[in-house]
Amino acid sequence: MGLLRKIRETGRVAEPAPPAPGGGVLPSAREFGGSVQVRCVDAGSCNGCEIEIASAFGPVYDAERYGARLVASPRHADVALVTGPVTRNMAEPLRRTVAAMGEPRLVVAVGDCALNCGEFTGGYGVEGAVGDVVPVDLEVPGCPPRPEEIVAALRRVTGR
Repeated sequence: MGLLRKIRETGRVAEPAPPAPGGGVLPSAREFGGSVQVRCVDAGSCNGCEIEIASAFGPVYDAERYGARLVASPRHADVALVTGPVTRNMAEPLRRTVAAMGEPRLVVAVGDCALNCGEFTGGYGVEGAVGDVVPVDLEVPGCPPRPEEIVAALRRVTGR
């Protein structure tokens, strides 16, 4: 019983949330009510950004405490996190994924490759940047971007 009493007396121990990101809240954050469902789409990346996104949703950075939750279907999603340059084979699936999302919806381009094709510029199998295929609402630069930056972008979306 000593351990249970110690747990009860100690209570919850967690660091306070850092201040809200300096970029401000997106105007559409009010429509989401502080909570969004996120669908990740790899449009042709090297997998570096996906590793950082997984870390952002892991126990250290815990993006879920700010109201962002990963979902498996675009029909359940409010936000699409798109990584990598869009390859020719992924251009149409990306358009269909964004079209399948309900309104309001946001597209977040994660990583330098999603913003300007990065290392893959001019590649024979590259259609272009994410903004060339679907409208982008928010950009997260970096190769790969740090998990803190991904969480900061999601906080701009949720307003938390």
